[in-house]
Amino acid sequence: MSEQKTPGLSHINTRGEANMVDVGDKPVTARVAVAEAFVRVNEALAGAIRSNSLAKGDLFAVARIAGVQAAKRTDELIPLCHQLPLDKVDVEVELLNGRVRVMASARTHAKTGVEMEALTAVAVAALTIIDMGKALDKGMVIEGLRVIEKRGGRSGDYHAEGGA
Repeated sequence: MSEQKTPGLSHINTRGEANMVDVGDKPVTARVAVAEAFVRVNEALAGAIRSNSLAKGDLFAVARIAGVQAAKRTDELIPLCHQLPLDKVDVEVELLNGRVRVMASARTHAKTGVEMEALTAVAVAALTIIDMGKALDKGMVIEGLRVIEKRGGRSGDYHAEGGA
């Protein structure tokens, strides 16, 4: 049974219920999304990251792998997301002054965008950083989780202010 959506709200049907968007009639196009977040860390953890001396191992490598793995499972985590054939997911992690920057890009050829996959990659990579560093810093905070770039699809391109 097909239900019409409420104008302006793609995931709400006319009865006001959450509803998966029908992308069946949309064309397959190349799509890219880039997201970022920052994890605030104390100096003890920053030093351990710099020297790669965390007891749990290489924080950057584990966070990157966690992010890629998460992007591939986004449709299992976010209820109304479509399953997408990901062409590529890249996760970059770098230590800046007092924080770790996580950036992920996701690419696909599909009928819908990959913003949620890029965001999920960044969020899970950031959570992995917290898991790996919590022995040295119990006060870590994830900040600024956002899409900084989106290309492809009917709504066109987007570049966040101050983004990459």
